Amino acid sequence: MNLPDLTFGQYQLVYNMLSLAIAAMLGSFIFFVVGRNLLAYKFRPAMIMASLVVGIAGYHYWRIFNSWSDAYTLIEGTYVASGVPFNDAYRYVDWLLTVPLLVAELVAVLTLAKKQRVSLTARLVVASSLMVALGYPGELAAEQGTRILFGALSCIPFAYILSILWRELSDTIADQAPEVQYLIGKTRMLLVATWLFYPVAFVMPLTGFSGASTTVGLQVGYSLADIAAKCAYGLMIYSIARAKMEAENLSAEALPVPVGQVA
Repeated sequence: MNLPDLTFGQYQLVYNMLSLAIAAMLGSFIFFVVGRNLLAYKFRPAMIMASLVVGIAGYHYWRIFNSWSDAYTLIEGTYVASGVPFNDAYRYVDWLLTVPLLVAELVAVLTLAKKQRVSLTARLVVASSLMVALGYPGELAAEQGTRILFGALSCIPFAYILSILWRELSDTIADQAPEVQYLIGKTRMLLVATWLFYPVAFVMPLTGFSGASTTVGLQVGYSLADIAAKCAYGLMIYSIARAKMEAENLSAEALPVPVGQVA
């Protein structure tokens, strides 16, 4: 990608936001690992997934941070491209791994019957992987027509995911305790709200946006969206698990269900 010249403040804003994202992912990882032991056994797989999400994201943000640092050189108060390419493709690698885990987290914390859990997880993982995979060729495309085509194709699995989260899970959520229902509703809205930033960023080049302000806005926006979609989302999953434990009168020492029985 062609990098525009940046003022000192613009460069430092992105630099500090990437650093904030790394710190948020690291802090969340520690909390989720420790918090896992505060949950009953049947909720711990969801926290394992949450830990994986922020662990993977933290690694990729570290790579993005280093790539951003290498891509610019300070000359007379202005940051100019150093000639080293800025590799923003780390984001798509990250999303390909973490987005399927995000949707699987929500299914895992609901502790559904095995058959329903496996079916929902498989379909959500496939759909979320397709959503990211179809968006990547459009992101690389130089022609607007190709970008629009792959952008439209990636919206199909996105719509399917929304259908599952709102239509198929409605009956399951209705059976939960009121506090759990409230938290699940907020968690679904958080997931969708953060995901909506990505298609907005995807179409920006089609509307003529470019230059330093757009580059800075995208990097800052991606960082904030990822912090909310991974760290805050994981905290919501933890809160759902705690609320379900309270509703079911479970403790963290509650033993797992014996083999052959349905949770």
